[in-house]
Amino acid sequence: MSNLEDYAKPINLNSDERPTDIVAMKLGVASPAKVLSWSFGEVKKPETINYRTLKPERDGLFCSKIFGPIRDYECLCGKYKKMRFKGVVCEKCGVEVTTAKVRRTRMGHIELVAPVAHIWYVSSLPSRIGTLLGVKMKDLERVLYYEAYIVKTVGDASYDNEGTIPLNKFDVLNEEQFQSINQRYKHTGFDARMGGKIVQELLEELDLIDMFHALKVDIQATKSEAKRKTIIKRLKVIESFLESGNRPEWMMLTILPVMPPDLRPLVSLDGGKFAVSDVNDLYRRVINRNQRLKRLVELDAPEIIIRNEKRMLQEAVDALFDNGRRGNSVKGANKRPLKSLSEVIKGKQGRFRQNLLGKRVDFSGRSVIVVGPNLKMDQCGLPKLMAVELFKPHLMAKLEEKGYSTTLKHAKKMIEQRTNEVWECLEEVVESHPVLLNRAPTLHKLSIQAFHPKLIDGKAIQLHPLVCAAFNADFDGDQMAVHVPLSDEAIAEAKILMLASMNILLPASGKAITVPSQDMILGLYYLSLEKNDVAGENKLFSGVNEVVVAIDQHSLDLHAKIRTLLDGKIIKTTAGRVILKSIIPDYVPASYWNKIMKKKDIGALVDYIYANSGVSYTSIFLDNLKDLGFKFATKAGVSISIDDIQVPAMKEALIRESKAEVVEIQKQYGAGLLTEQERYNKVIDIWTDTNNTLVENLMKLIQKDKDGFNSVYMLSDSGARGSVNQIRQLSGMRGLMAKSDGSIIETPVISNFREGLNVLEYFISTNGARKGLADTAMKTASAGYLTRKLIDVAQNVKVTMHDCGTHEGLEVAEISVGNEIIEPLADRIYGRVVSSDVLDPITSEVLASEGTMITDEIARKISEANVRSVVIRTSVTCKAEKGICAKCYGLNMAENRLVKVGEAVGVIAAQSIGEPGTQLTLRTFHTGGTATAGKEDRAVVATKEGFIRYHNLTVYNDSKGKLIVANRRNAAVLLVEPKVKSLTRGRVSIKHTHDEIIINIQQGAKVQKYTVRKSDVAKTNDLAGVGGKVDGKLFIPYENDTIIEEGDSIVELIKEAWSVPNRIPFASELKVEDGAPVTQNVYADAKGVIKYFILKGDYLERIETIELNKPVKEKGVFAVIVDKNGREAARHYIARGSIVVVDDDTEVTHKQMIVQISDAKQAVIAEWDPYSEPVISEANGKVKFEDIIAGVTAVEQIDPITGERRLTLNEYIPASYKPAIVVATDEGEI
Repeated sequence: MSNLEDYAKPINLNSDERPTDIVAMKLGVASPAKVLSWSFGEVKKPETINYRTLKPERDGLFCSKIFGPIRDYECLCGKYKKMRFKGVVCEKCGVEVTTAKVRRTRMGHIELVAPVAHIWYVSSLPSRIGTLLGVKMKDLERVLYYEAYIVKTVGDASYDNEGTIPLNKFDVLNEEQFQSINQRYKHTGFDARMGGKIVQELLEELDLIDMFHALKVDIQATKSEAKRKTIIKRLKVIESFLESGNRPEWMMLTILPVMPPDLRPLVSLDGGKFAVSDVNDLYRRVINRNQRLKRLVELDAPEIIIRNEKRMLQEAVDALFDNGRRGNSVKGANKRPLKSLSEVIKGKQGRFRQNLLGKRVDFSGRSVIVVGPNLKMDQCGLPKLMAVELFKPHLMAKLEEKGYSTTLKHAKKMIEQRTNEVWECLEEVVESHPVLLNRAPTLHKLSIQAFHPKLIDGKAIQLHPLVCAAFNADFDGDQMAVHVPLSDEAIAEAKILMLASMNILLPASGKAITVPSQDMILGLYYLSLEKNDVAGENKLFSGVNEVVVAIDQHSLDLHAKIRTLLDGKIIKTTAGRVILKSIIPDYVPASYWNKIMKKKDIGALVDYIYANSGVSYTSIFLDNLKDLGFKFATKAGVSISIDDIQVPAMKEALIRESKAEVVEIQKQYGAGLLTEQERYNKVIDIWTDTNNTLVENLMKLIQKDKDGFNSVYMLSDSGARGSVNQIRQLSGMRGLMAKSDGSIIETPVISNFREGLNVLEYFISTNGARKGLADTAMKTASAGYLTRKLIDVAQNVKVTMHDCGTHEGLEVAEISVGNEIIEPLADRIYGRVVSSDVLDPITSEVLASEGTMITDEIARKISEANVRSVVIRTSVTCKAEKGICAKCYGLNMAENRLVKVGEAVGVIAAQSIGEPGTQLTLRTFHTGGTATAGKEDRAVVATKEGFIRYHNLTVYNDSKGKLIVANRRNAAVLLVEPKVKSLTRGRVSIKHTHDEIIINIQQGAKVQKYTVRKSDVAKTNDLAGVGGKVDGKLFIPYENDTIIEEGDSIVELIKEAWSVPNRIPFASELKVEDGAPVTQNVYADAKGVIKYFILKGDYLERIETIELNKPVKEKGVFAVIVDKNGREAARHYIARGSIVVVDDDTEVTHKQMIVQISDAKQAVIAEWDPYSEPVISEANGKVKFEDIIAGVTAVEQIDPITGERRLTLNEYIPASYKPAIVVATDEGEI
């Protein structure tokens, strides 16, 4: 606010010269004198108008004497009419002769008999009155509502007779305490009262400057954090009062302002009834109670009655200011809470957002949108009738300029008659004048774009099909608004920045958003398909012209495999792809277009062309692509018949098997071999498996049908419409459905939509469908709200400088879950600036120096060099004083270059999160509520070779000799290969410096020294599965001062990691011991000559001979593949127990097997039962059962085959029993 206050001047709302634009608004407390200065008279009666004469009642809420005349320049009684009496006050009715619009600005007032607290300053946190007086909000409310007393002067009073418990000023007393103290000390100066009057007196007594200085001293002296917080809260309030010059006692109202009557109107309805604004009802309650209190005071009524009336007055004023703030809201005649002054101004429907910021603007219109396939990228079709209205002033000027009309009146008449000259001028006016199109909800900057209008007949706006994705528009009845930019600056901005042809990339991701979809995708996909044994196969064509002629002559099929000349070489392609190539620039490699073009491929092609040709050429290319797509979608004539929806023949047998399995599981459950949860989980697993098998067969079936030209398959495979999930429901089985609470119904819908559902299946399906629709309605609203909140937070973040000069940054690595990479490193660092040099881990060559922005090329280099993590500049570590610097932000995704100073990056970020947020919530109902359940994981399997390391892991052997995990968290099983091996036996010492870890191995006087970079070593958090990915990081297995043997590895490279409990659950069975080798089949990663080495210290030593077809016994053997230049092309670790199948100095090809597994079993690391939650004993001892009694709290079951006995607890256990398992140790402890 401070910088606004420098040039913001207070304005007088009642003056006629008040400015039209308001810089800022400030809420403050008004003094009684200020309220009186606004007022034109006191409102004494609760009446509004006389229902017979329909004239305002004198001294009532609509009084003309106070608020001004109802009709312009006419007093109420009619004595003075006409303009000439302006300013005269009628001596008969007291009304000033002036315009009726003064009733929008003139205020009145009500003089309250008793002071009343303003609810905003009592009940809003922090309570301003409570904070100043040092009284809790609840206690303050009790005082104001006449339930408790507050002490004003203490005198000699204390809580007890001896004076040991002192009474303080501002203490709040209940009735009992007050009566007790008052009896004893009422003649010694003790004063405690209840109600608004005493609070007002206490506030008047406050000396804010003294309090301010006293609190400053207190804050220095106190050490308690809680006291400091309280003092700071009080200081803030006091400081605000001192700065504004307001007085605390003004928070207690003695004079209540009354709003101008035209802002709380009374509207007559048909049938002689009136609609009254809620505020009038609330004012009426205040006036009634105030008048009644006045009479009671004059009559000298008993104190208890007066107190009750004062409390009711306080409640009436509370309801007027903020109805419902204190619980029970005041309701009107129709049992609806009345809208108070707070509600009138707050929220979406409030005065600010609805009427002041959300005004409808001139030069705008809205209409339904239809597709305009013939439009150019930056054009929209604007109905002529709309254009005439939107461009009326421009049109009138043009008619005059061309001499068609002499006056504006004549021009207006011509426009109304729609003469030929009008259409001629309209074409000229519209030609160079862009319009803005907006589709609500406006969730990101691409929801408003500029277009050059093209005049069309009809009443609907035509929209280019490619911009639909940006607007999230479709043509099922969507409407859009048109706005005309008027000033030269606005027109320039629309033409340069906002044209649709400029907004090709999505600001959130930098990916093209104007990519063809649906029909166009289908057309391009159809164009690029290939067929066998058709006309013209294997013929050679010189170019696209020959191909087109041949197709027209029916001597060449569109899908025939042909050969054609490209850059002097003959390439194999199809006739359709040659036609596609005719619109693609020459520099685009054949790999981008010479294939079946699916949605992703078309997106990649557009991205490539944008990166190489820029925005203007891309928009031309997109238009050509759109035309080609529509043309061939039409020629393909894809339609769906019931025969395209094929049901796999094996479905019936598969369902039969599954049903039999379910029956078997029910039998096992009946025999007590399974718990209810196990039975449920197994049934769900069976049906999930069945569904997946069916889908696989189904997709293979429709793919083979008509050689890949099955309509349903083409629609789905191309990405034009539909998904595997939807095809599954059409021709597989609908599968498992979800209940409204998200749990899965175990009875699947076996039918599909082709076969039709039976009544029970239909009934099961309704759950999910209903949930889908309800979720959609609820989540759309909350996603829009999220966007608002994000904007609130981020709107001040702007790019304020080019470079803040920081060297700090954050380390980022690829994001992965298990073995699946969610986001590769290259994607995470693209477009960011490096904050420290990125080095090749093998050659230490600098791949990107500090301050470099990472392009696609550099990101690819970094990935190829196998760099695991990169330290990048980020907004979190930016040192810019305000906002953020361009270097820490990085690439502007929408423009594909470094962000410019001044860009509102906070708003872009908020929109980029909020916009897809809304879309994601709408996905539910597309699948119709079908449940998707994956099978639970039961084991982890190593995919690489190496040996096992336990990190922080505690294991024990159970009674069957199995290794069991005893940790609940912060542990891991690592698969590693050696990086540094000790040359001697000795003692390890580990030292940490700023950026390095130094490892010394001491044996007598000899010391081996090794150093590793700190950033290369895996952090403890990462190993525990809390931080980032650890693959490729280093691991030091030994603690300081450990004795190690010769050949032990002291630094290891982590190849895979499984943390507890994220990847390996608590109480899992481990299949590998610490240090155990894990072997795999190893295939050559490159072509070259193979050489074998063994690790000595931190370098590789050559071994000339290696035993073939026998297990390797040594630790640290590596196979290195050397290329023809003698450089290392690839390196493979050979785990102990592996069998080498390629001799030393032998040439190998890429992907040739060089090492074989000795044991054909999978390298299983750990196994567990996903459905059990075991309890592990924490001590040795004997097990005793408490309240686990067969036949009472449990059922005893005996396996007829094994004879194994088990006790299963009953679901319903008598209240007096509390089953427990107790372990008693040898020492007798429980």
